[in-house]
Amino acid sequence: MEWLKAVQRLREQRVPGVLVTLTSVRGHSPREAGAKMVVSADHTWATVGGGNLEAVAIEHARAMLTDGLETPESLKVSLSDKAPYQHGVQCCGGEVELLLEPLPVVPSVAIFGMGHVGLELARILARHDLELHLVDSRTAQLEPEQLRGLDDAVAGVHIHQVPVLPELVIGELPEGTHVLVMTHDHAEDAALCDAALRAGHLGSIGLIGSSAKWSRFRAKLADEGHAPEAIARITTPIGLPDLGGKEPATIAVSVAARLLQIFAGEPAPSEQQPR
Repeated sequence: MEWLKAVQRLREQRVPGVLVTLTSVRGHSPREAGAKMVVSADHTWATVGGGNLEAVAIEHARAMLTDGLETPESLKVSLSDKAPYQHGVQCCGGEVELLLEPLPVVPSVAIFGMGHVGLELARILARHDLELHLVDSRTAQLEPEQLRGLDDAVAGVHIHQVPVLPELVIGELPEGTHVLVMTHDHAEDAALCDAALRAGHLGSIGLIGSSAKWSRFRAKLADEGHAPEAIARITTPIGLPDLGGKEPATIAVSVAARLLQIFAGEPAPSEQQPR
């Protein structure tokens, strides 16, 4: 199906679009109910009937994209030579209803370190519509047996096995990816923080650890030439400040909840407790 391939292509390329479905037909129409097409800002795939009907649908879909709308909308179009028309007469004699469903660019999250917390966090995030990148320098942490809890994932899960220099994955991540650094090795964490700050395309950057760890990292990053305002991009501790507990599942819930707030555009809490 051309429209389905288009939806997949837009998601992979992280381009927003609109799925247009012909939901009902009264009288005569060029296409039957169920016909679909996909619209992006500069391209279309498949068809819901051509002519004025399709032109109106495309125009409406692109207006939704321009306005950044994420709520589906319905649209009725009369196929009569007596009805007002915008893009030529289409006199099939029927009336159709269209459903226009936005296809937004979903969030992208990268977890560096698939230890106890990373695995619990991946299980939670995998239940959401996003692109989830899992990175670890330890091959065993990314074996299928270890990741069995992600078999029914809603998210698109991408596995990065990088025994050497996992920080190179930073440059491969999609624009706006939210990065969480929680590896088994503080030296690896430091290299990842450095690489994340040098990259210009990431979203938020979070580092798991204590205040003592962050003090050492902050000094090291400054020595490596990062300005204070750049270092301040790294959030540590991570998660919700008022959700205590050190169990991996508790920390994972806290971090996931904060990410959902970030996705929704909510500001960071004014105060955080060490984790």
